[in-house]
Amino acid sequence: MTHSEFEQYYQQVRGRQKRDTFLWSATLLALYLLSGYYSEFSIARLWEALPNMFDYLLRTLPVLHLPLLFADGKTEGSLAYWGYRLHLQLPLVWETLNLALAATLFSVAIAAVLAFFAAGNTGTPVTLRVGIRTVVAFLRTMPELAWAVMFVMAFGVGVIPGFMALALHTIGSLTKLFYEAIEGASDKPVRGLAACGANRLQRMRFAFWPQVKPIFLSYGFMRLEINFRQSTILGLVGAGGIGQELMTNIKLDRYDQVSMTLLLIIVVVTLLDNLSGRVRKRVVEGNV
Repeated sequence: MTHSEFEQYYQQVRGRQKRDTFLWSATLLALYLLSGYYSEFSIARLWEALPNMFDYLLRTLPVLHLPLLFADGKTEGSLAYWGYRLHLQLPLVWETLNLALAATLFSVAIAAVLAFFAAGNTGTPVTLRVGIRTVVAFLRTMPELAWAVMFVMAFGVGVIPGFMALALHTIGSLTKLFYEAIEGASDKPVRGLAACGANRLQRMRFAFWPQVKPIFLSYGFMRLEINFRQSTILGLVGAGGIGQELMTNIKLDRYDQVSMTLLLIIVVVTLLDNLSGRVRKRVVEGNV
C-alpha cells in the first residue's frame, strides 16, 4: 500500500468515525430531550426550587461559637451541644456498618459461586446458565426498599428485614457484574490448563479466579459502600440502624442532628473508600 493509498484509507476511516460519533451523539441527545419532555422535566422549575434545597441545608448547619467551642454539652454553640446524641448515634452507626458488612460478605460469597455457573465461557449447561441469570435479574429488579417493606411486614421492624433486603438485591447485582468479569477474562490460561488435562473446577480455580479476583474485590467493596448508604434509606421503613435515627431527626425537625447524622455517614463511607483502595492495591500487587 502506497502512502497516498494509506492516506486515503485513513481519511475514510476518520470520516466514518466522525459520522458515527455525530449520529450517536444526535440520537442520545434526542432521547434525552424526549425523556425530559415525557417526564415533565423543567429547568425553570428546577431553578425556582433550588433555593429551597439550600435553605434546608443551611438550617441543618449547627450554630457554633468559637469562644464556646469546647464548652460542656449544656452550652449552646459548643461541639458537645451539637453532638449531644452521639452516645445514641455511634452505636447505631456501628449497627448499620455491621448490617452492611454481613449482607455484603454473604452476598459476595453467593454471587461468586453463581457467577461461575452463569458465565458463558465456563462450560455451564445453557439451561442452568439462563435459569441463574433470570433469577438474579429478578432479585436486582426489585429495589431494596420494596424488599424491606415486604420483610418488615413479615418479620417486624429490626435489622433482619434490612439484612435480607440488602442481601437479595446485592446478590442480584453482584452476580451480573461478576459473570461479566469472568466472560471478559482471557481464555489463554483456560486453554493451557485444558491441554494439560485440567477439569472444569481446576480451570475455574487456576485460570479464571486469578484474573477476576481483584475485580471481585473491587466490586465487593463498592457494594459495601452502597449497602451502608442504602441501609440509611431502609431506616425509613423501620429496618433499623442509623437510617432510623436520620428519619426521626428529619420528621422532628431536629436540624442540627440531621447534619450530625449525615456527617457520621460521610465519615464512615470515606473510611470504607480508603480501606477498599488499600486492600485492592495489596491484592493486585500479590501481597494477599
